[in-house]
Amino acid sequence: MEQKDWYKFYGDVPYSLDYPEGSLYDLLKESVKNHPDAVAYDFLDKTATYSELGKQIDEFACIFHNAGFRAGDTMSIIMPTSPQGIIAFYAVNKLGGVAGFIHPLSTEEEMQHYLTLSQSRFALTLDIFYEKIAAIKNAVPLEKLFVTRISTYMPTVKKLAYSVITITKRVPLKVSWAIWLEKADRNCKESSAYVSSAGSDLAVILYSGGTTGVPKGVMLTNKNIVSEGMMVAAWGKLDETDTILAILPIFHGFGLSVCINAALLAGAKTVLVPKFTVEDVVKLIRKKKPTALIGVPTLFKALLDVKKFRESDLSFLKMTFSGADTLPRALKEEFDETVRKNGGSSVLLEGYGLTEAVTAIMALPAHEYREGSIGLPFPDMDIKIVDAETFKELPHGDIGEIVINGPAVMKGYLNNPEETAATLKVHDDGKIWLHTGDLGYRDSDGFFYFKQRLKRMIKSSGINVYPSEVENVICRHEDVKFACVIGVDDAHQMTRIKAFVELHDTSKSSPEKEKEIINFVRKRLIKWSCPREIEFVEKLPLTKIGKVDFRKLEEKEYAKNSHTDKV
Repeated sequence: MEQKDWYKFYGDVPYSLDYPEGSLYDLLKESVKNHPDAVAYDFLDKTATYSELGKQIDEFACIFHNAGFRAGDTMSIIMPTSPQGIIAFYAVNKLGGVAGFIHPLSTEEEMQHYLTLSQSRFALTLDIFYEKIAAIKNAVPLEKLFVTRISTYMPTVKKLAYSVITITKRVPLKVSWAIWLEKADRNCKESSAYVSSAGSDLAVILYSGGTTGVPKGVMLTNKNIVSEGMMVAAWGKLDETDTILAILPIFHGFGLSVCINAALLAGAKTVLVPKFTVEDVVKLIRKKKPTALIGVPTLFKALLDVKKFRESDLSFLKMTFSGADTLPRALKEEFDETVRKNGGSSVLLEGYGLTEAVTAIMALPAHEYREGSIGLPFPDMDIKIVDAETFKELPHGDIGEIVINGPAVMKGYLNNPEETAATLKVHDDGKIWLHTGDLGYRDSDGFFYFKQRLKRMIKSSGINVYPSEVENVICRHEDVKFACVIGVDDAHQMTRIKAFVELHDTSKSSPEKEKEIINFVRKRLIKWSCPREIEFVEKLPLTKIGKVDFRKLEEKEYAKNSHTDKV
């Protein structure tokens, strides 16, 4: 492969990698072999070395095998970020199975959909979620449910304290299909619990709205997961000396692949965070001194709102990375300044990714900030901007659809050939390109810029309006904490721009403040992109991973307008 021109900005990051054949488990064994005494994970101060992690994976594989789990079966992992969830992930892979990740706070209806779609005969969950799954048992293919307690891998003192606190909430398992993981059969031979898998074999199912907003199962192969993990590790230059704070959950591609898999493939340590509170994360940062801090924009803003964080030593930070949502420049600058004042040199970098390509597949180089840019592709990922209808590649500066080719691109959507065909398309070059449904452009140096989801773009008086661009401008106002922009029906413009704004000080919300912010935007954007109306809210709604949930605001506005029409 010829060296990509833009790799001059990456320094010594390799522009191509050699990916081993075989399974994810096979590659993890190399980490166990090369870093036996290094700490693999830290869970509430209880640690496990790579050697111990290897033994735990073998033990879980033995348990699952004895329960009837075989190559090709799917195990739904309905867990928060925890040792059991991670160990089960690699154990399932060792057996040649498929790990399907489900948010444990999903509704019964959502769980029923996911378990049925994946045809999961096996699942793993916590005791506190058992009854929710039991309620849908007769409606899904589930045959065996492994149940565990979050306290099992806690240090002794914390385990005892947790047992006392939850003694009245313990769930008795009185059915044959539910098995306490801690009491399951562990007696089997090593040879009977290993299956040699190929890189092309299905390994993981993650659930995503894809390009249409309807939940789908994203099928990821061993090579998808391995290549993305190796690319992240190479870009971040991760090694045994690094510590990653795993704030993002394992049921999301970002958390699973970057905070867990990339770290473990590189021999680094991952600090597991089972439940997010900003106070706990600040304590962990001060205590564990992670070299890598990875999250979504709302996380970094929440940290800046905590005085203890703003006054903490941050000299240990080597990499800070924001993804999954647009990073406002004002937030980046405030975070970078806080790090600098507290002894650090790391800068907050923005990247881009999607579940259909495992997760992050490009990012800004550490020393080449360009406002609004989502960066340069990782090794072996090719990205171009095309006309969404003709697939013709567009010149630098022209806005079109972002399409992706490379080893991290998914196998397809589970049991959904129509959507797979609509998303994975063969171009004239003979390659399969993932059509992201995202609009963006590329500059002359090869840096990419995200503009908007194709379906979220607003047409106002015939002009394309990109909500993320408007939101970034609004957030530059000193009183604004977060903003979300949507289009609402208008008799004259067909669609007008409305902004929902969360202020640092909610007592400042007033008609005068609304006019002030609108005028602030008008000085910086053409009039078609400026909000005609601002609604102040105490808290913007967030998705389960902390992104601003614009769909909820759209639904709220639609319901309000529908009611008004009827009146």
